[in-house]
Parts: sequence; structure tokens; C-alpha cells
Amino acid sequence: MYDLVIKGGTVVTATSASLSTGVSTFTVDIGINRETIAAIGQNLSGKQTLDATGKLVTPGAVDMHVHLQMPIGNFTSTDGFYSGSRAAAFGGTTTIIDFVETQAAETMVEAIAARRALADPNVVIDYGLHMTIGPGDITKLDQVPEAYAEGCTSFKLYMAYGLRLRDDELLRALTAVRDVSGIPVVHAENWDVITELIRQNLAAGHTSPHWHPRSRPALLEAEAAGRVIDIASFVGVPLHIFHVSCGEAAARIAQARQQGLPVTGETCPQYLFLTQDVYDAPGVDGTLPVCSPPIRDHAAQTALWQALSRNDLQIVTTDHCPFTIEEKATGLGNYSQIPGGVPSIEMRFAALYSQGVRQGLLSLPQWVTQCCTNPAKLMGLAKKGEITVGYDADLVIFDPEATKTITPETLHEAAGWTPYNGLTLQGWPQTTLCRGNVVVHDGKFVGEKGYGRFLHRTHANL
Repeated sequence: MYDLVIKGGTVVTATSASLSTGVSTFTVDIGINRETIAAIGQNLSGKQTLDATGKLVTPGAVDMHVHLQMPIGNFTSTDGFYSGSRAAAFGGTTTIIDFVETQAAETMVEAIAARRALADPNVVIDYGLHMTIGPGDITKLDQVPEAYAEGCTSFKLYMAYGLRLRDDELLRALTAVRDVSGIPVVHAENWDVITELIRQNLAAGHTSPHWHPRSRPALLEAEAAGRVIDIASFVGVPLHIFHVSCGEAAARIAQARQQGLPVTGETCPQYLFLTQDVYDAPGVDGTLPVCSPPIRDHAAQTALWQALSRNDLQIVTTDHCPFTIEEKATGLGNYSQIPGGVPSIEMRFAALYSQGVRQGLLSLPQWVTQCCTNPAKLMGLAKKGEITVGYDADLVIFDPEATKTITPETLHEAAGWTPYNGLTLQGWPQTTLCRGNVVVHDGKFVGEKGYGRFLHRTHANL
């Protein structure tokens, strides 16, 4: 007899798993002992039972790109480790990966310890950290092996903002990451062009958010992606491109993969569900969706759905980094000063089912592959992202017939606004389990602050 059995659900496996069995969905019971999937079969019995009849059972979703309690200038992103991880759990996400940055006089290991001190007492689901390598860290590259040994096996490199690395610095950072068998994750934009276009726009009196996407051209996002792909190829290191916002950048990734290069890419809900018209909303409403790369036109949105359908992009994350309405409003009069980021941490998994699977743009296995399995594999999460005996019992009982209209009141995020206000989704998680523990059930949080565990990650294997 198992500690817990999930009975009668339709288990959805990832594309990679379905290829070996020839079956992507099947009705079985899942037996759980303590934190682990102990059995998959028929007529299992347990001390406790969760009835999943008529429901889908998926791996817990993995969001490998979130910014909780992230300082940007005078502001800090609104969701802390408790509120952000709790909202993630409501949306069926059981693992998140956040970021750590070093202070000037701080070592990478010290920065990891400081970040963990904020997260460990507060997270309700499991988490990991990407180590950021900024310009001030180029002299600290000898510390990359120590950061890797601490479980930060992925390294964030920026091609924009104050954290932007020049090409020679990218070469050095990519080499250091290669030498520890880590994986670089990159924000790819052409910062020199962006800053010049911002200067021209402001000089011409173009100060509203309307000009935000027009300062960050899709073609130059693709150029930056192609440039860092080429440098990584020269160095001989795998590469992951964050938050792809346009078909041009997706095409660069697809071309690299066709050449056999170990390059992956992701996109985010804001690029799949919104268009740049949102920046034309009057007053502060137009500032709210500002994020970078920017939300683009309908053609870009269509191209991204097609890229996911073709598996030219392999992962969907959120880049969750919201700020309050008041903080966004500080950029009225100069769009380049608006703190960038939107909230999506809770809606991602259900939204990809509702708009992707139900609209015929994605298969059920693709949905699970892109939201659960691929990010777990890429980030070296050895027991996450799949429903397999011996893996962590991170599971979602997903009701495909449930409907939910997205509003600030129906979500559990802290920003007080959502760019998806009024969007109705069909399909929503009923129950979320992290390591065998029910965290959310029937719309109620039943988890525990501090239950989440820091994941000491291993090398990538996607």
C-alpha cells in the first residue's frame, strides 16, 4: 500500500517519452511513497487517494526563468519568494529557477548564500539559481568552478542594460562556462542600436510606450542571437537564448540546430498572447506591459506559435518580473525609464493548454515537453519534469474542462494587475503536488512556507 495514490487520471507524457512507448497518453494509477513516484500501474491502493478520473495528470511544470525579489534601480520586483512561488504552485508549476548577482566586493559563492538566505525560508516549491556574469564579474571568472560546485550550473549573460557584456567579454565568459560543462543562458539584443534609437526618439519628442518596441527592432534581436550563437559555436559551448520575441530570432535558433549546434530557445506568454497595441493604451496602462525584448506585432506572435509547433523553440518560460502600477508610472514621459517586466508565473501552464492544445497549435505531448520536460532536462534537474518511477512526485491533476477568467482578483500574484486581464482559459490545475506533498487543491493553498528546496543541479542533458 502506497502513501498516496492518484487514481484514474489520463497521464500525459512528453514527446521524448512517447517516442519510446508509442503512446503519449494512458490511463493509470500513480503510487507515491514519501517524496517519490513509486509505481505506475492499475488498481493501486494507498493510505490516501486523489481521484483524477476525467482529468489529465502531468509532471509538475518547470519555469526556468523567473525574477523574484529582483532589484532593478530603485525598485524591487513585486513578488517575493513566498508570493511568487505560491502563485506558481496555483498555476501548476512545481520548480522555478531564479537568478543571483554578485555585489562588487562579493564572491559568487557568497552571493549564492545571500540569495538562498532570502529564498530558503519562503519558497513553497523547489527552486534553483542561475549565476549572473556581468561586467564586474569578468575579473571573477576563476570563481565559476566554485559557483558550479554550489549547484549553479547555468550562467546568465546579458547583451543589454548595465549588465551588458561586450563581445570580447562574452568570449571570456562563454569559455569559463564551457570549462566547467555549464550552460550559458543569454538575453540577446543589440544594445548599441537600442540606445541610439532611444536617443533619437527622445530627441524627437517620442516619449510614450508606443516607441518601446520601435527602439528594439526584431531584426537586431535576431542579429544579437546569431552573434552569440556564432561566438558560442567558436568556443564550443551549448547555448540557450532567453525570451525570444520574434520569428527572426527563432529562425536563427532553428538554423543553428539544423547545423547540429547545441542551441535551444524559449518564448514567453506575453509574446504569445499580446501584441504591441498594448503599448498604445492611454496613460499608465500603456506602461504596464513594457518588457524587453518588447511585445511585437501579430505576425511575430503567429511566427512564435509556429516555431513552438515545429519545435524550433523548445521551451516556454515566463520571465516573470512585475512591478506595481505606481512603479511603472514613474516612466511616464520617458518610456526608456519604465521598469521592465510583466507577471505570467501563474497563467503559463494553463494558457499553453488553452490556446495551444485546444486550438490545435500544440499536441498534448508538446505541451508537457515545452513546459515541463525540456526545461528540467536543460537545467540538469535530475528527477523533475517526467512521470517516471524514482522521480520526484511533482505532479499536476489538470482539469481540461475548468474555465478561469484571468483578472487580478482570480490570480495570486502581488502586482495588483495583469496584462491578460479578461482572458478566459479553458483548462486549469485542480491539484499541485511538489515531492508528494499537496501544495494546492481545489483552489486553496495547503502548502507550507519554506517547504521548497534548493536544487543542487547537475549538468544539462537536453
